[in-house]
Amino acid sequence: MSILLFGANGQVGTELRRTLLPHGDLTALTRMEADLSDANAVKAAIASAKPKVIVNAAAYTAVDRAESEPELASSINRDAVAAMAEAASVSGALLVHYSTDYVFAGGGSQPYQTDDPTGPKGVYGKTKLEGEMAIAASGCDHLIFRTSWVYASHGHNFVKTMLRLGQEKDQLRVVADQVGAPTSAELIADVTALAINAATQGRINHGVYHLTAGGETSWHGLATYVFEVARECGLQLTVAPDKIEAIPTSEFPTPASRPANSRLSNASLEAALGIHMPDWRLHARRAVEQLLMNERK
Repeated sequence: MSILLFGANGQVGTELRRTLLPHGDLTALTRMEADLSDANAVKAAIASAKPKVIVNAAAYTAVDRAESEPELASSINRDAVAAMAEAASVSGALLVHYSTDYVFAGGGSQPYQTDDPTGPKGVYGKTKLEGEMAIAASGCDHLIFRTSWVYASHGHNFVKTMLRLGQEKDQLRVVADQVGAPTSAELIADVTALAINAATQGRINHGVYHLTAGGETSWHGLATYVFEVARECGLQLTVAPDKIEAIPTSEFPTPASRPANSRLSNASLEAALGIHMPDWRLHARRAVEQLLMNERK
């Protein structure tokens, strides 16, 4: 089975290179090798690879910058995705794509179901939703995985930032009224490989699924846990446990609004694959341990 991966050097793409390699002939393209701001380059890459499965782990994810760069965000999150979907529809390939909790309005306190009404509040969420809609409109075979709060032991993310700040600052202020499930790129890639295998064997319906870790916490809760694990691993932190102040979103203004509720229900994915998503702490601990191991090398 031939697989074409876009975004091979990103957080999720890096992990996908590991999980997809045993499943067939993998062509992994980085941003330099396939410019997603150019739909024609996307079409050319697909025409050259002739894949049976297209996996798109690339996206414009600069949530705040998207407010001032809507055209670029649209070209990557909507137009490039539409080009992939069109090519998949013509060739009969399966398209696997990642979306986000930002397609919802972010209200309430219950996890969003896959068929709940969408209502993005910013450019990033709007363009990601438009990408989803382009895939659905194409009629191609597809799996869309909405996820949230993605991190890894590589790349730029909240977990790495907290570890750095915890060694530089003696006091931190972290938002505590946004709630979601921190989800590791490792978990996303592992589940994606399972889903592709199931889809190619006709054991899972095409459509939209939510793919996040189990449980929930706030950004403050995640930061607190990261520091707890780091201390257990022997890392000397300059910030004391009682110096991590929980603050409301209103005290940390950003150009783009953040969802207060980023909870996504995994029920349909768990039922389709016969799996249970692990609690978010499992992979968060592994990421911290790996990051610290890398630092000590």
